[in-house]
Amino acid sequence: MPLAAPRQFHRSTTLTRRKSLTGLFGALVLIAAVACSSSTGSETPIDVGTAPGPSTTTTALTGQDASPAIAVSGGGVGDDVIGDVPSNIDEPATSLDTADEVVAAFETVVSRVFAESLPSVVEISVQTASGGASGSGFVWDDDNHVVTNQHVIDGAQRIEVSFADGRSYAATVLGEDADADVAILDVDTNDRLAPIKLGDSDSVVPGQLAIAIGNPFGEEFTLTQGIVSAVGRSIRSGSQGFTTPDVIQTDAAINPGNSGGPLLNRQGEVIGINAQIRNDSPQNSGVGFAVPINIAKLVAPDLIDSGEFVYSWLGVSGHDVSRVLVAALDLPDGTQGAYISDVIADGPAQQAGLNETTRTIRVEGQPVDVGGDTVVGIDGTPIRSMADLISYLTNSTRPGDVVTLDILEDGGKQVQKQIELGVRP
Repeated sequence: MPLAAPRQFHRSTTLTRRKSLTGLFGALVLIAAVACSSSTGSETPIDVGTAPGPSTTTTALTGQDASPAIAVSGGGVGDDVIGDVPSNIDEPATSLDTADEVVAAFETVVSRVFAESLPSVVEISVQTASGGASGSGFVWDDDNHVVTNQHVIDGAQRIEVSFADGRSYAATVLGEDADADVAILDVDTNDRLAPIKLGDSDSVVPGQLAIAIGNPFGEEFTLTQGIVSAVGRSIRSGSQGFTTPDVIQTDAAINPGNSGGPLLNRQGEVIGINAQIRNDSPQNSGVGFAVPINIAKLVAPDLIDSGEFVYSWLGVSGHDVSRVLVAALDLPDGTQGAYISDVIADGPAQQAGLNETTRTIRVEGQPVDVGGDTVVGIDGTPIRSMADLISYLTNSTRPGDVVTLDILEDGGKQVQKQIELGVRP
């Protein structure tokens, strides 16, 4: 199914301006139910930071790190055990009053995150040669920089950012990175804008609360909430041939106009930049994707200083190792890694002697491309998938670095190959 960037085109002069706080009901019912129990791939080819190719996200109630536990009858269990297996599952359900208190606490957390974050969130209105568009963003630092998705401002001739209190300012693009789908705007004002709190996307795990704030369908400063559905996804931005790693998947409603807005945790820290939805139509289906905030932290300083971020380049494309491929390559049972199907001519990998697919055979009635190398480690770090390789290259290397790859060649021979990384074209 295609990935669609939820960019919203609309005529702002004809829209009814509304501010809404939505999306709580489902999660409230879930938490109430927990309180009543006395307890709180298929294989897809991916281009590796290499050469362009075809396109194939309840504890703190006060905003602080620690908060008082929520009293629950029958044991004084706090909110830190939400999701644990109840030890007293056969005991009678707790009182309705206790359930109401838990639901009220949840509402307090979500409302606090919204209220504290709202002064830092912006609606972005863009004029392009083909018309108008809108998206979302948030204040990045004390120098009046705003972060959004690159696809929100792509081709912009005029940009305006607006705050929930009615302030509006002109803005210009300071730097953009289409591969990570991140852009930095410079806001034209002497006013002091309020930066949002930044979190750590590496610490995010499925099941955590996820809160999105943005401007879906032009409905400004709308809140939706859900959970982090998965981590470690990979997406491409638009027509780019390169892949963004470590992406956060969420079921918090993401729709056209949410692009560039923050995905927040329960502490009100940004863990991701809402970027894409997966659906046959450009509307929410419960599968949304956010660029991890740590990617933005990586690229933003260079975008601010020089207008671009330069990625290291290995010069290969490939995919995960499947069970059938393990058999076809005669690799040890259970081998995991990144299979190199194509080596780019004159790239770093070719110069280092990495092997690509040379022939196709049939295994269990399936055609399988064989002959290429399988990367199982890089600089001592295990590589279990193509996503692992992309993530390491993006987060831990820069052009000119020399890396050591642990390779299993066709037939199972183990070798090491050193490669000097180039600049992503």
